[in-house]
Amino acid sequence: MMKQDEQVTRMKRINVVSLQICKETTFPYSINTIRNPRDVYQLLKMFLGREDREKIVLLCLDTKNKITAIQVIAIGSLNAAIIHPREVMKLAVLSNSASIIISHCHPSGDPTPSPEDIQITDRLKKVGELLGIELLDHVIVGEDNHFSLKENGMM
Repeated sequence: MMKQDEQVTRMKRINVVSLQICKETTFPYSINTIRNPRDVYQLLKMFLGREDREKIVLLCLDTKNKITAIQVIAIGSLNAAIIHPREVMKLAVLSNSASIIISHCHPSGDPTPSPEDIQITDRLKKVGELLGIELLDHVIVGEDNHFSLKENGMM
């Protein structure tokens, strides 16, 4: 018969964890509330600058459309970046977002959405509905302009 001490040492261990958001830095911006896709474009032109590859950015918003967090969630290549809804929603859930806006840059300067842009937008919208976090828009940032999938009836 095994003694209790021997039983405890043979047991497997379970990690006890806690989750928290760690603020890495701050970013000054003049737009207090996101009212339209142009606000997103202006903010991200400053945040991203001129990029040579696609970067996908998540804006987390409170119930009054004020930004509570911003994160680059993926860095891709010249014409593609891969994201998964899990990675997008992780920050949204942790920051208690009421809604989110996804955005990315097209290094070509042409903000026209690709079929993949439209597809991931649809997936994120569905996942957001399940989680109770509304996807308000997907804004593609070009060199001197932007494209809002919501304004153009694509979501």
